[in-house]
Amino acid sequence: KSRSVGPTIADDIKASAFQSLLIALLFIFLYVAVRFRKAEFGLGALVAIFHDVLIVLALFSLGYKFLPISLEINQAFIAAILTVVGYSINDTVVVFDRIREYLKINPNKDMTPVMNKALNSTLSRTFNTSITIIVVLVMILFFGAESIQGFAFALLIGVVAGTYSSLCVATPIVIDFAKKTKK
Repeated sequence: KSRSVGPTIADDIKASAFQSLLIALLFIFLYVAVRFRKAEFGLGALVAIFHDVLIVLALFSLGYKFLPISLEINQAFIAAILTVVGYSINDTVVVFDRIREYLKINPNKDMTPVMNKALNSTLSRTFNTSITIIVVLVMILFFGAESIQGFAFALLIGVVAGTYSSLCVATPIVIDFAKKTKK
C-alpha cells in the first residue's frame, strides 16, 4: 500500500517536528542542568547534541552523491538521528558524572586540570563502547539489507561524532561558560 503526502500536510509535519524538537531540547537542557546543578552542563550537552546532528546531516547529504548505498531521508533516517541524540546525551552524561565526582573531590583546584583528569579516566570506557558499536555498524553497513544501510551509515557517523563531542565539545563548552560566569 502506498500513499502520497501533499505539500500542506508535509508543512504541517515539518512544523510539528520542529516544535517537538525544541521541546525535547528544552527538557534535555533542564534535565542536565538540574542533575548537575549548573546551567553550563546543560548548555554543553545541547551544543554537543547540535554538533552531532549537524555532522550526521552534513555527511549524509554529502554521501548521497558519492556512496553506492541508498541514502534516503525517511523514517529510518529520523530514527537514526533520534538514536544519535540518545547516544550522545547518554555518553555526555557519563562524562559529566565523572567530572562532577572529580570536582567534588577537588573543590578548591582549578577546574580545567580537574576536568582533564576526569576525561582521562573515562577515555577508555568511552572508546571501548564506541569501538564495539562501530564494529557492529560497519558489519550492518557492508552485510546488512539494503533497506537498513542508510540507517547504519547515519548511526556510524553519529556514534563517531557523539564520542568526539562528548569529550571534545561538551566539556570545553562547560569550562568556557563556567569561567565566564565566574568572572
